Amino acid sequence: MDRYFEFKKWNTGYRQETMAGLTTFLSMAYILFVNPQVLSDAGMNESAVFTATALSAAIGTLIMGILARYPIALAPGMGLNAFFAYTVVLGLGIDWELALFGVFMSGIIFIFITSLGIREKIINAIPAELKFAAAAGIGLFIAFIGLKNAGIVVPDEATAVSLGSITSPVTLLACFGLFVTAILMVRGIHGGIFYGMIVTAAAGMVVGLIDLPQQIVSSVPSLSPTFGAAFTVLGEVEWSSQLFIQMLIVILTFLFVDFFDTAGTLYAVANQAGYVKENKLPRAGRALMADSSATSIGAVLGTSTTTAYIESSSGVAAGGRTGFSSVVTAGFFILAMFFSPLLVVVTEQVTAPALIIVGVLMASSLRMISWNKLEIALPAFLTVVAMPLTYSIATGIALGFIFYPVTMLVKGRGREIHPIMYILFFVFILYFAFLGE
Repeated sequence: MDRYFEFKKWNTGYRQETMAGLTTFLSMAYILFVNPQVLSDAGMNESAVFTATALSAAIGTLIMGILARYPIALAPGMGLNAFFAYTVVLGLGIDWELALFGVFMSGIIFIFITSLGIREKIINAIPAELKFAAAAGIGLFIAFIGLKNAGIVVPDEATAVSLGSITSPVTLLACFGLFVTAILMVRGIHGGIFYGMIVTAAAGMVVGLIDLPQQIVSSVPSLSPTFGAAFTVLGEVEWSSQLFIQMLIVILTFLFVDFFDTAGTLYAVANQAGYVKENKLPRAGRALMADSSATSIGAVLGTSTTTAYIESSSGVAAGGRTGFSSVVTAGFFILAMFFSPLLVVVTEQVTAPALIIVGVLMASSLRMISWNKLEIALPAFLTVVAMPLTYSIATGIALGFIFYPVTMLVKGRGREIHPIMYILFFVFILYFAFLGE
């Protein structure tokens, strides 16, 4: 075991890797409760999604640890689950079963382009500024959902949205959770988001806003409500040109966000662990294959896109250097499946601070955009602002991809535009055309 994971080369051991794996798990354990809550808004069974979340995270992380031998964990991604629930299902009116099929297909395409080795060409085709804008826009979208769930932002007929009742007990609980989580994160405590949820839930139970759980440990909830649902619905779907275009955009968006999020996360965490040499990432193909396989497996189980987590950096900071720490993290996700009764105490007010903090972290990519160049700033801004204002990640990406070729051509920088961007320009024009029908 130590020879396969090269413990001696990386000057590590079982104890160090185990502590790193536990640290990574605690840093991302919040997804076990946030993901079921988000996908339940799309009509999915919350208990089944809990099991699918834990199982897909365990399988994906195990593949990453054993195949790619990286200390990187995977789980259903924040932002992608919001896109799944609020844009695809609630916004476009696509059944969640069909949306799962879209996730599955994005994973298959990811596997295909990884096996062909054309990853670099696709990465280079999309301007860096649009990648940063998409990440920041998703962050604002997630934070907006968190503020809404907390009751801090509420609908208003006159102004669309306004400040909610801050004196409401449930809103006060969410605000308390936000303060606690912010303090933990600012202090640099690994797992701050997860611990913040625990403190908020405990406070809610103490003051009587949250019911006590009937039990702590139980049998693993059944996957039957979601398992294989991505395929059972195909025979019942009445395909039309509009639905076909919508599904094409859905699959491309799942692929786009997962592809670039994974590439960025892999490079960042691997560089922190000391794997990157001369700007090259060894076994990158295996790592991407682990991610894309996990996405397709997760869709079959019944969850949105599974992707690499930047929280893995906390495990690396704790000493994780090999894939064995990922194996340990996977083991904790398997154990977590027996704690589903705790779902009842993780209310919207408990998860709202987590959504807001994750949104803040994702919005940090705004600093990477050249705001002094209008031909870049305009499409980037439209990408960022359209996501929360239209309640649609796809709309934000579409607007950015439509305006970017136009502003660049007018500026006389047409030679810098990759041909793929022109293809996507027309695809997204068709998207808006069919959306308006």
